[in-house]
Amino acid sequence: MRRLVPILLFALLAASCAAGQVPDLPDLTTRAPVTLTPTTTGPPTTTEPPVVPAELEGFDVRAISIADGELTYSLRVAVADSAAERAQGLMGLVDLGDLDGMLFIYDSPTTSTFWMKDTLIPLDIAFFNADGKWVNNFTMQPCLDEECETYSAEGEYVYAVEVPDAGFAGLTPAAVLDIDL
Repeated sequence: MRRLVPILLFALLAASCAAGQVPDLPDLTTRAPVTLTPTTTGPPTTTEPPVVPAELEGFDVRAISIADGELTYSLRVAVADSAAERAQGLMGLVDLGDLDGMLFIYDSPTTSTFWMKDTLIPLDIAFFNADGKWVNNFTMQPCLDEECETYSAEGEYVYAVEVPDAGFAGLTPAAVLDIDL
């Protein structure tokens, strides 16, 4: 029986990979891992309000999706669409509650840079143009120093999405953001 357990676990893992499952994100803090789960029906809808960290109370919360080839990532995000909200971002948070990340929205195409000043968890960021098409993505590291590295998109963007580290590790140039404005 002991020999069957590893074989069964491997078979289940292989089956989930073959089915196009995206693995759980690593638990980088005391929060529960965030899961980017591909779906075929778009973002989930629920009538229950999500648990939102106190630091993000007052932010709009929205379901978004990122279609990437045959996979669609459904996310529940806080929306930062004002200068003050964009400046705050995910600073100081170690627990995102029921959120998968944050969506930054700009009024017009921009090349604004991001930094991780006082951000406590590593984040992946993906940039999208006004049509929702992928610009690029990468991982950003926390910074508690006075001077922090800045991160730039490879072109103009209107939307940026941040999720915990490794959430966008497999994102490709085919990715398209849908925020249902």
